[in-house]
Amino acid sequence: MQNLISTPYWWEAAPPRRLGNTPPAKTDVVIVGGGFTGLNAAITLRRAGVSVVVLETEAFGFGASGRNAGHVSSGVNLGKSAASSNVRSPLEGRLPPGVYDTLKAEAAASFDHIEALMPQLPRDAEYRRSGRVVCAALPAHYTAMQAKSGKMTRDGAHLYPKDQQRLVIGTDLYHGVMTIDRAGQLHPGKYVQGLVDLAVSTGAVLCDNHRVSGISRTGTGTGTGWRVAAGNARVDCEKVFIATNGYSDTLRPWMRRRVIPAASYIVVTDELPDGVIDELLPHGRTAVDSKRLLSYYRPTPDRKRILFGGRASLQERPAQEVASELAARLYAVFPQITGLPIRYAWSGKIAFTFDLLPHLGEHEGIVHALGCNGSGVAMQSYLGHMAGQAMSGGPKSAFWNLDFPTVPFYRETPWFLPAVTGWYRFRDAVERTTGL
Repeated sequence: MQNLISTPYWWEAAPPRRLGNTPPAKTDVVIVGGGFTGLNAAITLRRAGVSVVVLETEAFGFGASGRNAGHVSSGVNLGKSAASSNVRSPLEGRLPPGVYDTLKAEAAASFDHIEALMPQLPRDAEYRRSGRVVCAALPAHYTAMQAKSGKMTRDGAHLYPKDQQRLVIGTDLYHGVMTIDRAGQLHPGKYVQGLVDLAVSTGAVLCDNHRVSGISRTGTGTGTGWRVAAGNARVDCEKVFIATNGYSDTLRPWMRRRVIPAASYIVVTDELPDGVIDELLPHGRTAVDSKRLLSYYRPTPDRKRILFGGRASLQERPAQEVASELAARLYAVFPQITGLPIRYAWSGKIAFTFDLLPHLGEHEGIVHALGCNGSGVAMQSYLGHMAGQAMSGGPKSAFWNLDFPTVPFYRETPWFLPAVTGWYRFRDAVERTTGL
C-alpha cells in the first residue's frame, strides 16, 4: 500500500497539544500520564480543591487516548474471555458471591460518567449514543449471544438471526448479530483535547514533555510525602497517581509486571461514494466481531469513511505492514467496497491484565488505574474519576485494591505475545473449520 498516512485520522482535527508549562516545586497530587485516565482524575481532584500537576511524556493526546477507535461501551464485557462462545464470564465463578455483580454495575456506571461529562467539555467531542452491533463469527457464537442477551435487559440487547442481520449491517459474512442500545462513539482526539481544556479551566497544571524518571519518599513519620523527578524538574507532593496504562515503563516494576502492553492497529479508508455508508452501517452503530483476534469498526463522525481496527498482531509491528491484513478483513466484511483505498494506518498500545479486569488501587502508597483490556474509553475515564475521588477523601470504587495478579517469569517484557497471537489464530481457524 502506498501513500498511507501513518498518524491517526483523529489528529487531522485535534492534533496532540503541547502547553509548554513548567511544573511547580510543590503540589498536593502528581499524576503521571496525561490521557483519559489522568485528565479525569485531575478534573475530579481540582473540583475537590486539591492542587494537581499532570506530567505527560509526550504532547497531550499522543498516546492511546489519541489513537483509539472512539468506541464507548457500557461495561458489559467486564472480565471477558478470549473464548467468545462462553456464555458466562470466567470471573462469575471465581469471585465471591455478589462481587461480580457489584463490579459489573460499577463498570456500567462508566458509561453514565462519559455521558454526564460530555456537556461539560469546552469543545464538542462528537459523542453520539449510536448503539453497537456484535457480530457472530460462527453459529456457536450466536447461540451464546442468545443466552447472554437475557442478562442484558438494562443495556437494550436485541437479536437478529443471519437472515435478518442486513437490517442492521450490510454484510452476509456473519451468523447473526446482537445490537446493544447502551453504547456510543466519539471523536477521541477532540475528547482528550476537551479534557485538557476542562482540566486547565479548573486550575490543574498540565506539563507536556516531562518524562518521569524517579519517584522517591521524602520526610519521616507523619510528614512523609513523595518527590517526583521529571527531566530537570523536581515536584514534592503528598500523593502520586500512575495513569500510564499500555504506555507504562519500568518506573514501578510491581505495576509493570501486572500489565501486558499489546498493540492494536487501525486503518481508515478513503472517502466512500455517496450513500454507501447507509448500506454498510445503516444506523451508524459501532461494530465488533466475536473472534479472539477480533475486528472492530465504525463510520467516521462525518459518515464519509470506515474506520477498521483489530488485533491483527498483539506484538508491535509497523502499522503499514498490518494495513494489508486489516484491509483484507474489511473487504471480507464489506465486499461491495473491495479495492477502496486505505488512506490512514496507525497503531497504539492497549493494556491487558492477567485476570482481564481493570485495576484501581494503591500499592506502597502510590495509586494506580491500569488495564482495561481494549475497552478503555469509558472505563479508563471512570477509573480516573474514581481515583480522584478516593485521593480527595471520597468513597472508594468497588474496583479498589482487588487482587492484582501476575505470573511467574513475567518481568515487564511480554515475551509470550507471539505465542499468544499464534494460539489465537489457530483457535480461530479451528473454530471456522469445525464450527465449535
